[in-house]
Amino acid sequence: MTDIEAVIFSEAEIAAAIHRMAAAIARDYLGKTVVLLGVLKGALFVTADLARALESVSADVVVQLDFLAVSSYGNAHRSSGEVRLVQDTSHSIEGKHVLIVEDIVDNGLTLKYLMNLLSGRAPASLRAAVLLDKPYNRRVEVPVAYIGLTCPDEFVVGYGLDYQERYRTLPYVAKLRSEIFTPIGETVAT
Repeated sequence: MTDIEAVIFSEAEIAAAIHRMAAAIARDYLGKTVVLLGVLKGALFVTADLARALESVSADVVVQLDFLAVSSYGNAHRSSGEVRLVQDTSHSIEGKHVLIVEDIVDNGLTLKYLMNLLSGRAPASLRAAVLLDKPYNRRVEVPVAYIGLTCPDEFVVGYGLDYQERYRTLPYVAKLRSEIFTPIGETVAT
């Protein structure tokens, strides 16, 4: 793909990270039911692959899936800092072991918002799993129990991550060529 400057994490590296996370989660939730709460749209692939990996590494963990959606990026490649709930969970999480599944944690604002929102709903436990940890611009500290990979301080796309709703379906994580970015506040002619 001509828009890609470099592949940051290959399909194999992502699969290995997902498997490592699943093994750690299986150990911690042995004999329990865990709700994987995927954050849409970015964590769709991470959540699906993590659920399948959990099923394959342990028959002693029951996996349930639910999703919610938040917005904080808009069309910019930097977070606006304002997080809002766009779609809530389908089921109550009261008394359940909940694992928020995120594609990436960058400034920490989205995950902090979700932890605060969901902790008020009385889950039995509440933790987070992220495929990519990008700690360089963290504005708030957030506890992340399971981290797949540490992302370089680059804007990345693929495996659920997008730029203006493009590149989500790439099977790897990549850096875009800098000339692809539209300056914040401008729109791309289509």
